[in-house]
Amino acid sequence: MNKQILRLAIPNIITNITVPLLGMVDTAIVGHLKSDNGLDYIGAIAVGTMIFNIIYWNFGFLRMGTSGFTAQAYGANDKKEQANILLRASAIAIVAALILIICQKPIGRLSLMLIEDKNSVGALALSYFAIRIWAAPATLGMYALKGWFIGMQDSKNPMWISIIINILNIAFSFVFVFYFDMSIQGVAWGTVIAQYGGLITTLIIWKRKYGYISEYFNLKEALSIDKMQQFFKINSDIFLRTLCLIIVTSYFTIASTKMPYPTLAMNTLLMQFFTLFSYFMDGFAYAAESLCGKAKGENNYKQLQNYVKRFLLWGAVISILFIIIYAIFGENILTIFTDNKDVIAYSENYIFWILLIPITGFIAFLYDGILIGLTESVIMRNAIFISTAAFFIIYFSLSPIIGNNALWLAFQIYLLGRSLLMMTMSRKKIFIN
Repeated sequence: MNKQILRLAIPNIITNITVPLLGMVDTAIVGHLKSDNGLDYIGAIAVGTMIFNIIYWNFGFLRMGTSGFTAQAYGANDKKEQANILLRASAIAIVAALILIICQKPIGRLSLMLIEDKNSVGALALSYFAIRIWAAPATLGMYALKGWFIGMQDSKNPMWISIIINILNIAFSFVFVFYFDMSIQGVAWGTVIAQYGGLITTLIIWKRKYGYISEYFNLKEALSIDKMQQFFKINSDIFLRTLCLIIVTSYFTIASTKMPYPTLAMNTLLMQFFTLFSYFMDGFAYAAESLCGKAKGENNYKQLQNYVKRFLLWGAVISILFIIIYAIFGENILTIFTDNKDVIAYSENYIFWILLIPITGFIAFLYDGILIGLTESVIMRNAIFISTAAFFIIYFSLSPIIGNNALWLAFQIYLLGRSLLMMTMSRKKIFIN
């Protein structure tokens, strides 16, 4: 069982780590431009990346919902349903991408209203956005295909696809910027080409490994009203869950901007510890989607219970390792992100909160994967609704008294609340069936 878990989890962890590289590579390339607008380019990339993160994060249900349904069809050995799930998710991805392209101008203008536009950052960000938005069909299409691969117990191919995308992005962006002098537009076109290169690679891999599924395609059945209602019911819950996640993490930054220097910089850097931990735990969560969904499809609830217990054990072990690493090397990790001694010294007062993140958060990450595999999205939605409310109640109640500590306390309660609520609410679904 451990081999099964690691066979799926390790490639997923590698895939997760490569995801932020798209934005990091773009930033690094424009950051080395020999131009008076160098800082404006970096700011524009940051704004453009933020816009796409918000857009695509909200479409995360295409991956998560698809993996849960597919894993259950895989467990039931229902090839017809496996084929129809892929058709259904792909059709929704294409329609959503076309809507984004059609509505790109109002989306761009609305996005710029959320920032303080200084110098030429806004105009540069819009030019970046106007090019990169054309990658939406490839990006959302790969969301659906990645979810389908994970549901089919295949995590290695998404890993290789992510690596290929990043190689293409680095190569084309570098050439366009430094050899064709296209500045930020070259970076955007490099990303577009990388995304479509990734999609073409994905389709080739799918054809070679899963081409036999095509004989089961039935568009009419895949897009039937009953199936679409079921798909959107599950995914609307996942969408609301993701929206709450965005609200909490975004408000964490907003609240930090209102605090004394250097709180914003410190909180931003300390949240990188949370992000790093999330990359590892999401790898196990994706594995939980695959294996728990498969067990449900097989109606093997004894196996499901064993998977849940084993994932929790792995989560506890990984959490202890991260606590040890953060306790010993926390300051060294901070120096990777900044050489500002004031920020590093100020951060020492808040390292305690970083050590708590693995404890309060690992169950929430794992149960996201477990419940997605079981397509029990209502539990995820209700748990995050309550936890989000608790986050804001605690922060607004205590911030006048303990300041930034209230923000971190509220965030820890938010993570712990999600963990305990999902575990409690799903008990009957897992252990009494």
